[in-house]
This record gives sequence, C-alpha cells and structure tokens, in this order.
Amino acid sequence: MSEILSAQELARFNRHIILPQVGLAGQEKLKQARVLCIGTGGLGSPISLYLSAAGVGTIGLVDFDVVDESNLQRQIAHATSDVGRPKVESARDKLIGINPHLNVVLHGDGIRRDNVRDIVRDYDLVVDGTDNFPTRYLVNDACVLEGKPLIYASIFQFEGQATVFNHKDGPCYRCLYPEPPPPGLVPSCAEGGVLGVLPGVIGVIQATEAIKIILDEGDTLAGRLLLYDAMQMRFREVRLRRDPACPACGEHPSIHEVLEYEQFCGLPPTEIQEEEEMLGKDDVTPEQLKDMMEANPNLFVLDVREPFELEICRIAGVWEIPLGQIAARFAEVPKDQDVVVHCKMGGRSAQAVEFLKSKGYTRAKNLAGGILRWIDDVDDSLSKY
Repeated sequence: MSEILSAQELARFNRHIILPQVGLAGQEKLKQARVLCIGTGGLGSPISLYLSAAGVGTIGLVDFDVVDESNLQRQIAHATSDVGRPKVESARDKLIGINPHLNVVLHGDGIRRDNVRDIVRDYDLVVDGTDNFPTRYLVNDACVLEGKPLIYASIFQFEGQATVFNHKDGPCYRCLYPEPPPPGLVPSCAEGGVLGVLPGVIGVIQATEAIKIILDEGDTLAGRLLLYDAMQMRFREVRLRRDPACPACGEHPSIHEVLEYEQFCGLPPTEIQEEEEMLGKDDVTPEQLKDMMEANPNLFVLDVREPFELEICRIAGVWEIPLGQIAARFAEVPKDQDVVVHCKMGGRSAQAVEFLKSKGYTRAKNLAGGILRWIDDVDDSLSKY
C-alpha cells in the first residue's frame, strides 16, 4: 500500500503503475508534483487534461481570458455552455471531472512582471501554452531566474514546434530567440488561423515531456527542437545549443530580473491606460470610423484581409486588396483623400498603413482592433471568426 495514494487512486492509475518506468514510486512522484500551465487555450487544454488524467497532484492554471465561441474549434477544455465564463474556471471543472483527486490552483488575473516569479516559484516545472511573445519572454526569464524547467511549444496554421528549455544545463528560450521580432511582423493564430487538431498533437507532446521530467525517465527534448508539419504528416528535429553569450542563461547573464516585455514587443505596458494613450498616431477607433463614414459616404476604407475571410464578414462598401498584393496594387488607393485600412485585428492593416506612408500616403489611418473590434463596438450583426 501507498501512504501517498488512496485505494481509489491505486485503482485509477494501475495502468501506469504496472509500467516498470513508472511503478508505484513514479505514480507517487506524479501525485506530489506541482505543474504550472500558462494558458488554458489550444495548447493548454490538452496539456492540462492529460496531466490531470495522468495523476499530477497539483496543476496551476494561468489565464485572464473568457471562453469565446471561436475558441471551441480547438480548445477542448471548454464547451458551448462555457461561453462567457473565465477560462480558468471552465478548465478547472473539466480537470476535476477527469480526476477528482486533483488540486487546481487558479491564477485568473494572468501573469505580470510583478507576480510572475512568485507564481513560478511555487511549482516544479512550467508548461507554456501561450501565443504571444511578451508572455514567452516573461515566462522564460522567470523560469531561468527561479531554476524551473520550461516546456515550450508554438503553433501556427498547420505547423507546430516543441522543446524543453532550462533543463539539465540545456538552452533557454533566449538561446533560440535572443530578441523578439518587430511588432506586427509575425501574425498570431487569430490572424493566420490554426488547424483545430494541431494544438492537440503539440499539447500532448508537451504533457508527455512534463511527465518524463517528473519521473526522470527517458530522453527529453532539451537541446532538441521538434518540428511538426501536419499537412505532410512529418516530424523532424533541429539541435539546439546553449548560447554562452545568452543574456538570461549564459556565462555572464545580464538579465537579473524580469523586464517590461510589453514595451519592447510594441504592446501597451498596462491595460488600464486611457484609450487615447493606447492608440497610435495612425490609428482610429471603430466609433471614429463610423463617424467618418457618416460624414463622408465616399470615404475610402480598405480591407487587406484574404478572400476567405471576406466570406465570413465584411464592412459594406469597402475596397478590398489583400496585404500580399498591396505592393503591386497600391496605386488603386487614392492619395489625395483620407484612407482607413483594416484587417481582422489590426496587425496586417498597420503594416499596410506603414507601407502606404512610405509611398507618400500621408492621410492613411489604421482601424485599431480591426473588424473584430468593429463588430464589438459598432455592428454586432456581423459574424466573428
């Protein structure tokens, strides 16, 4: 008998216990383990569900978002009935439904510079299920400073990648990506789309690595970046090495505290700033665009999304040029009048405005938040995606 596992748990996890690489001692390790899951979305859903089913004793869930209907195509920890609920609460209910012996700790306010190290410090390892650069750098540096392994992954369209950072003298995230890309250069999954099953494949790989680290069994992905192409159904890997000059984990690190990552990634430093301070000099709000269109029915509004996106929703009467064609077709845009450019969320349209400015379009503006914010603030009859 085990002093750590109940009779019910011994019965529940017997398929684990009969594995020589796990055994009773390994299952007890899982029960005593504390794993922090950053994000409860596409990656965080399979990560947390499988770690719960595997018998991990404590799982921390970090997410400040609420469930949206557009999440349900891939975020399997949530159901239609959960729309509008905080994701951490929805995920918690699913995890405890799978394993009632689980202890779930909710971090529904998200992580920030002022709390990330305190949160990370309370766990044995961290699994990153986020989709943005500020959080990735924040989590990486906190893990390096606190000496915690970090299981990383990212997904986009039909491809994914995964590795283990900061484990057994292996590299950290900054060894692979020393600095973030310029704002708007890399589209998010919300902008570029993602195959619904893709985060399931990659998230399960992350959960597998977490279990292996807890058990101290097998070869982890530390020092190896696993690349997956769903369309070709092909895996390949790239060797990673720790960078001696890395500012986080190198021989002479220069990072001794987490930084204000939102600023160098081009995002506002806080969520409580006034809207006017958050808007760029070339941005207009949906309400401002609505007023402009009412004052000038011939206002040139340019949609730079792809044709398949236009089939889902569009603002009536706008001109349509996909971002990839702007360089060849910019002459179709009038230079002597106001122009407002929009996309789904504002990233691609900002790039289009920057290009137009370089061609002398001094009156080009960007719709902040894109058509999704237009739907929220002006016309909720349109469909979101």
